[in-house]
Amino acid sequence: MATQKPKRSPVEIEDIILRKIFLVSLVDSMENDSRIVYLEMTAAEILSEGKELRLSRDLMERVLIDRLSGEFLSAEPPFPYLIGCYRRAHDEGKKINSMKDKAVRAEMESVVKQAKKLAASYCRIHLGNPDMFPNWDKIRSNVSPLLPLVFSEVSSSVDGFGGSGSSGCPPGFLEEFFGDSDFDSLDPILKQLYEDLRGSVLKVSALGNFQQPLRALLFLVNFPIGAKSLVNNSWWIPKGAYLNGRVIEMTSILGPFFHVSALPDHTIFKSEPDVGQQCFSEATTRRQADLLSSFTTIKTVMNNLYDGLTEVLLCLLKKTDTRENVLEYIAEVINKNSSRAHIQVDPLSCASSGMFVNLSAVMLRLSEPFLDANLTKRGKIDPKYVFYSTRLDLRDLTALHASSEEVAEWLNKDHPGRADGSRQNSDGENRMIQSHEATSSGNYAGGPSPLQSNKPMSTCSEKTKYPFICECFFMTARVLNLGLLKAFSDFKHLVQDISRCEDTLSTLKAMQGQAPSPQLDLDIARLEKEIELYSQEKLCYEAQILRNGGLLQQALSFYQLMVVWLVDLVGGFKMPLPSTCPMEFACMPEHFVEDAMELLIFASRIPKALDGVVLDDFMNFIIMFMASPNFVRNPYLRAKMVEVLNCWMPRRSGSSITTALFEGHQLSLEYLVRNLLKLYVDIEFTGSHTQFYDKFNIRHNIAELLEYLWQVPSHRNAWRQIAKEEEKGVYLNFLNFLINDSIYLLDESLNKILELKELEAEMSNTVEWEQRPAQERQERTRLFHSQENIIRIDMKLANEDVSMLAFTSEQITVPFLLPEMVERVASMLNYFLLQLVGPQRKSLTLKDPEKYEFRPKELLKQIVNIYVNLARGDTENIFPSAITKDGRSYNEQVFSAAVVLLRRIGEDGRIIQEFIKLGAKVKVAASEAMDAEAALGEIPDEFLDPIQYTLMKDPVILPSSRMTVDRHVIQRHLLSDNSDPFNRSHLTPDMLIPDTELKAKIEEFIRSQELKKRGESLSIQSAKDTIQTTTDGMTLID
Repeated sequence: MATQKPKRSPVEIEDIILRKIFLVSLVDSMENDSRIVYLEMTAAEILSEGKELRLSRDLMERVLIDRLSGEFLSAEPPFPYLIGCYRRAHDEGKKINSMKDKAVRAEMESVVKQAKKLAASYCRIHLGNPDMFPNWDKIRSNVSPLLPLVFSEVSSSVDGFGGSGSSGCPPGFLEEFFGDSDFDSLDPILKQLYEDLRGSVLKVSALGNFQQPLRALLFLVNFPIGAKSLVNNSWWIPKGAYLNGRVIEMTSILGPFFHVSALPDHTIFKSEPDVGQQCFSEATTRRQADLLSSFTTIKTVMNNLYDGLTEVLLCLLKKTDTRENVLEYIAEVINKNSSRAHIQVDPLSCASSGMFVNLSAVMLRLSEPFLDANLTKRGKIDPKYVFYSTRLDLRDLTALHASSEEVAEWLNKDHPGRADGSRQNSDGENRMIQSHEATSSGNYAGGPSPLQSNKPMSTCSEKTKYPFICECFFMTARVLNLGLLKAFSDFKHLVQDISRCEDTLSTLKAMQGQAPSPQLDLDIARLEKEIELYSQEKLCYEAQILRNGGLLQQALSFYQLMVVWLVDLVGGFKMPLPSTCPMEFACMPEHFVEDAMELLIFASRIPKALDGVVLDDFMNFIIMFMASPNFVRNPYLRAKMVEVLNCWMPRRSGSSITTALFEGHQLSLEYLVRNLLKLYVDIEFTGSHTQFYDKFNIRHNIAELLEYLWQVPSHRNAWRQIAKEEEKGVYLNFLNFLINDSIYLLDESLNKILELKELEAEMSNTVEWEQRPAQERQERTRLFHSQENIIRIDMKLANEDVSMLAFTSEQITVPFLLPEMVERVASMLNYFLLQLVGPQRKSLTLKDPEKYEFRPKELLKQIVNIYVNLARGDTENIFPSAITKDGRSYNEQVFSAAVVLLRRIGEDGRIIQEFIKLGAKVKVAASEAMDAEAALGEIPDEFLDPIQYTLMKDPVILPSSRMTVDRHVIQRHLLSDNSDPFNRSHLTPDMLIPDTELKAKIEEFIRSQELKKRGESLSIQSAKDTIQTTTDGMTLID
């Protein structure tokens, strides 16, 4: 029978465990393990104290200090030794679990726990004071030895790290290490760690290893002490006289994490690996599957970055002692990068687009809790934040309507509260008071509303604390303006640059075919390289932004909140708008609305980006404000609203959702046509030095919408009603500008065609052409292509305008035939007809007219249709007379030539017959006009209109210049220009003073001339009769 091993006492077990953990011995037993250190001096001291040479919890710290302080050959340096101690303690702890004796097990667990705590504690001491213990590690690293352990802790097997291996971090060590609440001892250690993490992602692109450092950052801030240390770090928000946006991005702790991106950056700050080069070089030759794979990879890693950074900020925001620091950091990033809103951004002083797109994505994630379906928390957003927030610089931003002087005056007004509760505030202010009372958070508790104070508002609100929702809303709006929306703009310019380069390349290649030269070869090679780089950048934008549907959807949700909140400031979604614009709305930054519109335009052009998005609130907002200059002052911003609608037209969007917006939406059916017509008129005067050219692009968008709406019966009926109600108002102005534009655009196009044909003739004479200097040929070739583009654009716009005149005149004729309009319309039609069928028409023939949108047959048909439509509606027979008064373009032969051409091109026979009938009426009217002119004889100058030198019918006096003019002449002038043509003072139709005395004189003059003419006719007839009688009498006598 085998003898049993003697049972070990708890003291012996404790000794064995501690020797294994600390790798020390108090007895020189010539251990085989070279790591074990014999503490000879310690053993001697213990013996001198009369104690046994056994390790115990009482001796634990003393032994550890002696082990760390001594210089022992082949022993591990302090840090790896202490980590080893912790790991061995953990391993021993697992073994203890199998002990059957509960009392011994509990005692040994306590020993192991104390050993772990001691190892972690001395790790802190060593890292805080590296020179305290002798260190045999000859290779001193600048990186904290804790960093690999943190990486090991947060890494998954995908990264190639394992948390449980011998080289990894012992389980529970970091929690023990950072669980200590002694801030002063841990802060320097954490400071080094944060600097190491910052350095590890500096200049790392989306394809680099940023995920491990990001997870490490999140791991550290989850410890209260880690969060506190981060925001108290001197590089949390860098300071200094030369601080700017780029400095914050590169030197703050979080900055390099936000810099990680797929978007291009300035060469100095370029990240590696190069995303464009690696994923999108020579993209035209790559397989589509490879490109899609790259898009998916970038989208995935960027979403991981967004989620990780959001978690970091959320972790800090949830802690009351670090929340304020996070808001200060975001505010500083925004304020120091405000110049990113400029067209040209200085990359050395502003943070990168990558950082701001990333920050945009993170802010949208932080906003998610208040972007619920019903936007129930919008009451917490206080518009006064724009003026009283000490965090963000918002007051200098351009406002929706108020000037800076009006804002200042409004803010400086006193707003006294009254004890009797009588209404003291404006409706807008009362709405805001109710909002504060209904939705105030703890920050507002017990404090007066800034709108109810007895002090001036500029001082009473200085101490106002705003809820996080309010702060987050305005910060997100600013970040999106400087980030995501700016990236949209950069992308658009990039696409335009590529297009310009491709056009230039095409021109250079054409020139090379005609006259090769080494310089042309160099220019072509340079352009091809430029296009390749631009194309890589474009695909990087596409990968990070356009392909990320989730990001765009979050942005759309945010701006839905924005428009609903703004509409609340004017009383909600209802029309008509208040008679005066509430100052809360008028003072809001203009970019709030502009960014919403830009996002909608951008998203509308991306397939499926609007799927699932409810657009009704946006539609309501656009209809309410696009024709309301008293609410949105900037005409270009209102024009941008039309651009949104243009993108939503069913034939363009291909979506049934947008069809319902136009054809089944109450505000749309009631106000859309009216407001489009009004904006068409308003856009004539934008105040910009480029207003003349800008209006054509804007009106092009309006015209496309109006053409679509005319085909919708309910909108067509509304249009006809507006034409009837506003016969001498906005509709007449609309018609006037439509005619003005048509004349200018068609005239410009036809003249440019003649110039183009001259250039064509020059270039086709190859002998003479090749004798010209190369530079001259290049310039003439560039001019040729430039003229081609101008003709194409102008002709397209002219076709739209003539088409609109044609289809509207079919059902609406009265405004065309008003006295102030009919002669203008007739002159336009005569001029167009002369150009299309007159003697010079053959000089307008082009080899490929369709290339220039020049369709002379279609134009002729439309012009003749307008003639016929107006003749049908001309119940008073004034149209033929108006046609004859145009001495410049009208002649009988042109009408005859038009009939011949109409038959040749197959126009409807009924239209031709009606046109012939009109021609006959015009011929009669011309004859009558000549007779009438002859009858009047010499007209006194005082009866002649000073503008047109025609006989006045209804003279009126202009109040400022005191000049007398014919009413219909001055009314026609006022349709385009509300000023006195003689001294430029303001003038409107209601200011005209009838000159009844002169009118009576003119009427008397006409009567007398008619009587005189009649008298002369009678005298002549009498003389004829006398002669006849005399002749007859002579016959009888004979």
